[in-house]
Amino acid sequence: MATAARHTTARRTTARRTNARRTTAHPAEAPTPTGDPARPTAPVALGLALAVLATLVWSGSFVTSRALGDSVPPVQHAFWRWVVALAVVAPFGARRAWRQRALIRRHLGFVVLASLLGVTVYNTLVNQAGVTTPAANMGMIMAASPVLMALCERAGGVRLGVRRVAGLGVACAGVLLLVGGDGAAFSAGDLWMIAAACCFGSYSALLRRRPEGLDGVGFLFTTFLAGTVLLLPAHGVSLAVQGGFHPTPGTVWPLLYVGVASSAVAFFAWNKAVSLIGPSRAGAVYYLQPVCVALLSWTLLAEPTGWAQAGCMALILGGVVLGAGARR
Repeated sequence: MATAARHTTARRTTARRTNARRTTAHPAEAPTPTGDPARPTAPVALGLALAVLATLVWSGSFVTSRALGDSVPPVQHAFWRWVVALAVVAPFGARRAWRQRALIRRHLGFVVLASLLGVTVYNTLVNQAGVTTPAANMGMIMAASPVLMALCERAGGVRLGVRRVAGLGVACAGVLLLVGGDGAAFSAGDLWMIAAACCFGSYSALLRRRPEGLDGVGFLFTTFLAGTVLLLPAHGVSLAVQGGFHPTPGTVWPLLYVGVASSAVAFFAWNKAVSLIGPSRAGAVYYLQPVCVALLSWTLLAEPTGWAQAGCMALILGGVVLGAGARR
C-alpha cells in the first residue's frame, strides 16, 4: 500500500512538472487575465467617420426638401430620388443581390420592413414636412432621433441607464418647446417631421438585426428597389391629383444631389456605421446635423435663426449627448 501511494505521488509530481514546462514553452497558451479585452480602434474610428459623412450629407437633403417644397410634390420628389439612387447603386449591387436571392427570399419580411421605413415612408415624410416647416426646424427635430434609436434598442432587450433616460427627457423637452413655441400648437410640418424621426430611429435600430451574411451593397440595392416599388401607387395618385413638375435646372440638380449623395452614398455610409458601432453610438454623431442644417438654411435659403431656436437646440443636443454618452 505504501509503495503504491509513493508511485501515485511520483506520477502526480511528474505531471505537474510537465504542465509547468508546457506553460513556460508556450506562454500564449497560458490563461489570460480576466477583464474586458481591448477593442480594436480602427473599426470604431471608421464607423464614426462614416456616421459623420452620412450626417453631413443628409444635412443638405433637408435644405433640398425645403427648397423643392413649392415646385416638386413630396411623393414625386421621393420617387425620383430613389429612381436616381437605384440607377447609381445597380451597377454595384444588382449582381450581389441576385447571388443572394435565396437569402433575401428567406428574410423577405425584414427587407420589406426596412424598405418601407427607410426608403418609402421616411423621405416622403421629410419632403412633406419641407412644404411648411423651415429646414432648421426639420434638422432640430431630427436631432431627437438618437433618443428614439435608444428606445427601439430598449424594446429589443438592451438595458437603458439613468443617464440615457435623463437624456431622453431633456431632448424631448427641447423638441416640445421647439414645435410648440407659438402657443404650444404643433404645425402640420412639425408633426410630419416627428413622424419621419420615428421612422428613421426604427430603421436604424432595425439595421442591427440585418441577417448575417447579407451583403451590404446588395442589401442597399434590394431596399432601394423594394422602396421604389412601394412608392409607385402613391406616385401615380400624386400625378393624377397634383400633376407632374417641370424639369428645370432648379429641380433636376437638387434631385440628382438627393439621389446620388443623400441616398446612395449617405445610406451606405450610415448602414456600415451602424454595423460597426451600433445605432446608439452612431446616433451620438447625429447631433451635428441641426448645426449643419441651420448654417446651410441660413446661408442658402436666408432662413432666420433666433435665440429661441438656439435655446431649443441646446436642450435637444444636450439631451442627446447626455443619453448617447451613457454606458449600457
